[in-house]
Amino acid sequence: MCGRFVLTLPTDAMARLFDAAPGNDLPDLPNWNICPTDRVHAVSSAGGRRRIEAMRWGFIPHWAKSETDGPLLINARAETLAAKPAFREAARTRRCLIPADGFYEWTRDDSGGRDPWFIRREDEAPIAFAGLWQDWRDTRSCAIVTTAAAGRVARLHHRMPVILSARDWPLWLGEAGHGAARLMDPAAAPELRFHRVSRAVNGNRATGPELIAPVDA
Repeated sequence: MCGRFVLTLPTDAMARLFDAAPGNDLPDLPNWNICPTDRVHAVSSAGGRRRIEAMRWGFIPHWAKSETDGPLLINARAETLAAKPAFREAARTRRCLIPADGFYEWTRDDSGGRDPWFIRREDEAPIAFAGLWQDWRDTRSCAIVTTAAAGRVARLHHRMPVILSARDWPLWLGEAGHGAARLMDPAAAPELRFHRVSRAVNGNRATGPELIAPVDA
C-alpha cells in the first residue's frame, strides 16, 4: 500500500520533468510527510497538454454524499480497479501521475511498535506513482494505484505503489492509445532501496528533512 510519501522537487523542476504547466494553487513544498486527505501534486493530461494540479489524496466516488462518506480510498488495487464501481470509469479515462521522492512503509517490532522505513528509487530519481482521479462537486480527488510488492520491498510489505518509468507516462496518461493495464505489472517496477527512519514520522504533523534520515535498524 502507500499511506505516506515525500515530495521535495521544486515546482519548476517538476514542470520540466513532466513537460507540464503548473497550476496556481499547488501545495507548498517541500513536504516530508504527505498524509491522506492532504492536497497533493498530480499530473493530468487533456488534449495532449499536461498540467500539474492540486488534488485531494483520498478518492471521492461520484455518489458520495460528503467527503467523509464511506471508507477513505487513498489506494486502488491494480488487480481489481477495472471492476470496482468506484474506480472503473477513472481507470479507463481519468489517470494521472503523482510525483514523489519516495514513500514510507511500516513494520512491527517484537513489542508491536511501528517502525517506519523510507523507500525510494535506487538511483534516487523522482518517482511517478500511477494514480486515478475523480471530480466531486468542487473537489478533484485522487488515489494511488498499488500492486503486489516486488523485489526487496516485499521484505517490508506485501503491497507497493505502481511506479511508472518516464517512457510509460504517455500511455498511462492516455496520450499514447490503449494498453495502460500492462503498466501495472509489478515486474516492471524500478529497483528500490530503503532504510529505517525515526518514529517521529508516525505523527501526521511531523515535518522536516530529518524524517527521512537513516536511523540504526
